[in-house]
Amino acid sequence: MFDIAVIEDPAAAEASLDPMRARLLAALAEPASATMLAARVGLPRQKVNYHLRALEQHGLIELVEERRKGNVTERVMQATAASYVISPTALAAVRPNPSDAPDRLSARWLLAVAARLVQDVGALITGADRAKKRVATFAVDATVRFASARDRAAFAEELAATVSALVSRYHDENAPGGREHRVVLALHPSVTPTTGNESEES
Repeated sequence: MFDIAVIEDPAAAEASLDPMRARLLAALAEPASATMLAARVGLPRQKVNYHLRALEQHGLIELVEERRKGNVTERVMQATAASYVISPTALAAVRPNPSDAPDRLSARWLLAVAARLVQDVGALITGADRAKKRVATFAVDATVRFASARDRAAFAEELAATVSALVSRYHDENAPGGREHRVVLALHPSVTPTTGNESEES
């Protein structure tokens, strides 16, 4: 089981978003049979089996073992990952394109960049899993509390200048065998349970 998996197929995304199937996926963080799940979710075993077949068809769950009980073979299933992220690839026709409106002060442009990040890293993970290799990535996640909007603006400008200098220092357009890497930096107000629906205009 992976810690996290990326869903790129539209049909698989649809299956995972069904409320009952999402509930079964969560329950299958630990191996279980249809009989065991039926008792947990309050559905007939046949109905649970129907949902499990759909989840298995889209690679969201997998067979762990088969147990013989009398004349019945019980299939024990488990989710293929502890959690899932749906890639914008699943909504190819309407996925955001950061190139359409590159405005580094726009929250919606930041969302488009974040969506591309999920799409790109998802594709890298999928390819690496198939090749049984690791993906060379790096991320920084930090929290900073600004005393004022002026300090926040100054921080953003200094951060941009520092990163630009680093990119200029290490970027080699003509390096033989070199490989391009995308650098994404974001700054946004922290979201808490009490402020998650509030906006900040200061």
